[in-house]
Amino acid sequence: MTEIDPGEITQLLAALSRGDRPALDRLMELVYQDLRRRAHFKLLSSGGTLSTTALVHETYLRLAGAARPDWENRRHFFNVAACAMRQILVDYARERGAAKRGGDARRVELDSNQLAVEQQATELLEIDRALGRLASIDERLAQVVNLRFFAGLTEEETGELLQVSSRTVKRDWQKARTLLHQLLTEGASAQAG
Repeated sequence: MTEIDPGEITQLLAALSRGDRPALDRLMELVYQDLRRRAHFKLLSSGGTLSTTALVHETYLRLAGAARPDWENRRHFFNVAACAMRQILVDYARERGAAKRGGDARRVELDSNQLAVEQQATELLEIDRALGRLASIDERLAQVVNLRFFAGLTEEETGELLQVSSRTVKRDWQKARTLLHQLLTEGASAQAG
């Protein structure tokens, strides 16, 4: 979130909560490059075929689609944006899974790159389910995962948004990864059994 004036974001969020719809356009102008950088990082690490621009634009459409956004502050806004990106990626993975199971009903030859994307889509859906279970155990750990994994924030940025130290974020990140690993292992065992 470098070079973004937090005060201006807060003012725009307040204007939005009062029903000032043009404030959303100004807000998106301010955060667009930052969201784009984060989306690019996330898509590179996921190996998907969805473009960075498409992910950010879809995120904008989802955020703009809220009848009257009620984002309390920057932290809430970036949490909502991270969740929107997560949901877009999960929806995309579901669509790819449906197509893989014959939903698009056309024959194509698969190459190894395409198989890797299909596997990653399945893994993303499993992570999404495990993250839902993690949120029921510890909401802040789930927020840390959303902000670090889906929005690509650093420990410092995540700490700033969650109003905790970067050391706390580091501990939460380690704990969340451990719990997610356990939840994913349990989920895999349940599917196998």
